[in-house]
Amino acid sequence: MIKVYGLHGSPFVRKVFVALDIKNIPYEIVPQMPFSGDQEYLKINPLGKVPTLVDGELTLGDSKVICRYLESAYPDPALYPADIADRAMADWYEDLCGGAVAEMAAGIFFQRFMRPFAFKEEPDEELVSKITEKRLPPMLDYLESQVPADGFVFGEFTMADLSIASPFFNAAYAGYDVDASRWPAMAGLIARVRALPEVAAVLEKEAKSLGLG
Repeated sequence: MIKVYGLHGSPFVRKVFVALDIKNIPYEIVPQMPFSGDQEYLKINPLGKVPTLVDGELTLGDSKVICRYLESAYPDPALYPADIADRAMADWYEDLCGGAVAEMAAGIFFQRFMRPFAFKEEPDEELVSKITEKRLPPMLDYLESQVPADGFVFGEFTMADLSIASPFFNAAYAGYDVDASRWPAMAGLIARVRALPEVAAVLEKEAKSLGLG
C-alpha cells in the first residue's frame, strides 16, 4: 500500500491526500513533522519536507512531483488538463500558488494560529498587515483575472483549482478570508473547491487535528 509521510494541515500534504482520494487509491498516513531533524526520515527525504510518498520501491518528495506521478500511474480520473497549453498553465498556477502565495498564507497562519496556540505568543499583527494589505492583494488581483466566475479553471476540477484555493484554507484557519466584494471570482472558486466531497472530507480531518472540530 502507498504510504504518505506528513500531517493534516499542510497545504502540500493536502494536495496529495485529495488526489489519492479522488483517484480512489488506498494509502497509509505516516505521521511526520516537517523539518523535525528526524534522522530516519531524512534518509528518505533529505530536505526534511512533507509530504513524501512511498509506492513500493519508489520514494518521492515534493507534492507536485507526487501528484504528477499519481496522474501517470493512476490516470483515471484525470486531475490535469489534456491540452498542452492548459497543462502548462496548470503547472504555472501550481508553482505560483505553491510558492509565493502559499508562503504568504503560511505567514498569516503562523502568526495568528501557531504563535498563540502552539507557542503561547502574541501574533505579529504588523507583519500580518503587510501580507494582507501589501503583498497578497497583487497576487489576488492576478488570480482574479485568471479564474472563472463559475465552475473550475479548465472546466472540470483539476489540481490547478486545488493549488489555487489550498493556501487560503490555511489562511482561513487564522481568520483571513478572501474579500468576496473585491475578488468575487477567487472567493467563489475557493468555496467551490472547499465544497467538493473529497476536499471537504480532508478539511474535516484537518479541523479535528488542529483542534477546531
